[in-house]
Amino acid sequence: MYQHQILLTIICSLILPTADVLATEPGAPLIVAHRGLLKVAPENTLANFRACLELRLGFEFDVQRSKDGHLVCIHDNTLDRTTNGSGKVADLTLAEIKQLDAGDWFAPCFKGERVPTVEEVLQLAAQYRQHEILIAVDFKDSDVEQEVVELAKKQGILKRLLFIGRTIQEPQVRKNIKAASLTAETAAVANNMAEFSAALSEPDADWVYVRYLPTRSEMQQVHAAGKKSFIAGSSVSGKVPQNWQQATAAGIDAILTDYPLALRALQQQSKLKSDD
Repeated sequence: MYQHQILLTIICSLILPTADVLATEPGAPLIVAHRGLLKVAPENTLANFRACLELRLGFEFDVQRSKDGHLVCIHDNTLDRTTNGSGKVADLTLAEIKQLDAGDWFAPCFKGERVPTVEEVLQLAAQYRQHEILIAVDFKDSDVEQEVVELAKKQGILKRLLFIGRTIQEPQVRKNIKAASLTAETAAVANNMAEFSAALSEPDADWVYVRYLPTRSEMQQVHAAGKKSFIAGSSVSGKVPQNWQQATAAGIDAILTDYPLALRALQQQSKLKSDD
């Protein structure tokens, strides 16, 4: 386990320009690593998430339910792509899922990595309370939201989570989350500018989740409403420094990307230029 952490830290140190990059510049958007550091470690694994936390990066993880009702962290509804197993997640028990290897498919050094439970992911995150990070929880399955909220409350990290996935599109999911805890933070989606006003006015949404590059005026409206903004999708998921800079200039609060290390390096470069 710790060998994986050390390996990832070494890899990241080679990619990032300086050690100072570990600290997010005040005012810069929070970085959320899509399924963790998926370019350098097997997605949705504890080794991956631990490396994110060591580097002061937030991450996004996915929630599904096993055959016997346990909540597990895996993106696809099948096991084929990210484990040495096959079939639907919902057709296997937790014990059966835990027997599968979730790391060797990515690289031999991750052999033995397992599909974590949601509780294991939240327990890990609770060990890093001192870091200012955002963890996005993507609900892939139905009727899991209230259980996840309770698990997060148990670990004392509910305030660090943002609920997305089915949350951003389904008002009932947001209501369920708020019924479990009024302090749980939810988002409503704006796929384009035409949907922005409706997303901003959603009563049970604390964040506006945009899938396009927003304007500064829109972000000012978000903040004036006492809410925050989260951007994801094709405009920021790739290695797109100009789009990251545009979203930052507009006042976005958090960015979900497949290239969190490159975004962190860009933030550091911007900091160095501003200090000159």
